[in-house]
Amino acid sequence: MVFPIYVIGTDVLREDGEVLPLQKTQELEELISNMFETMDASEGVGLAAPQIGKALKLFVIDLSPLAEDEPELADFKKVFINAKIVEYSGDQVRMNEGCLSIPGLREDVMRHDTVHIQYYDENFEYHDEVLTGYAARVLQHEYDHTYGIIFTDRVAKVKRVLLRNRLKAMAAGKFNAAYRTVLGDKNRREQLLFRNVD
Repeated sequence: MVFPIYVIGTDVLREDGEVLPLQKTQELEELISNMFETMDASEGVGLAAPQIGKALKLFVIDLSPLAEDEPELADFKKVFINAKIVEYSGDQVRMNEGCLSIPGLREDVMRHDTVHIQYYDENFEYHDEVLTGYAARVLQHEYDHTYGIIFTDRVAKVKRVLLRNRLKAMAAGKFNAAYRTVLGDKNRREQLLFRNVD
């Protein structure tokens, strides 16, 4: 099942996701399967539960389509449940990012190139890993979603001022997307454009 994507200006994208109970259920298995299906249909490489309207500490990433350019990503298709970044390290690197919840907008974002993360997979097996490079960047982007943070919250302050009107229009539905979307309450959209992460 392909879910619609919640766009900027929706409350759920600003919520701190709930920790999932560590028990296998058919409902969770279906949710994870549907998240991968939704991500693929929307041509994304990552998708967090808040982007489909569920405030949970859950996200999926599939970087295997990038293996031609980065062979080390060939098997990188993972589920992250109750993830916790325990350390950010390495250089801060500027890279252009986009997001399914902000259709058609891309901006440069500074992120650490190495993260130490602990999480559970879809089988509730515990993982303690260090990720680097592009995998670390995508992970940080999706991880942020589970804490109510969107990548535009991390752009330079001056840039945020310049983006306000564009994001306001987007929250009102003025964008093109090749996938179904959900808009937020028209009386609250503008309050939900940015969140201070400094």
